[in-house]
Amino acid sequence: MNTQLAPRPGRHDHPPQPVPHPEPRPVRRVGALDRAAMHLGMALIAWGRRPVRTPRRERPVFSPESVRARRDLENARDQYLVLKLTQFR
Repeated sequence: MNTQLAPRPGRHDHPPQPVPHPEPRPVRRVGALDRAAMHLGMALIAWGRRPVRTPRRERPVFSPESVRARRDLENARDQYLVLKLTQFR
């Protein structure tokens, strides 16, 4: 077993000595402009996350051309299906 229990050579801090604390720094205060900018940013975030209600829409009214085209398509499909059914009899 090669475990060394003693401290490294050249290190004599047993018992450990208290570490001197550096000089306390003055507390930086937030300026009025910074505080106003922060409040404006928070208000914009809250406004962006607001629930938005969309107005209910009535069903869209289709143009007469599209109604006529859909009716023609359904008639053509019905004629095709009738033709297919009569061929298999």
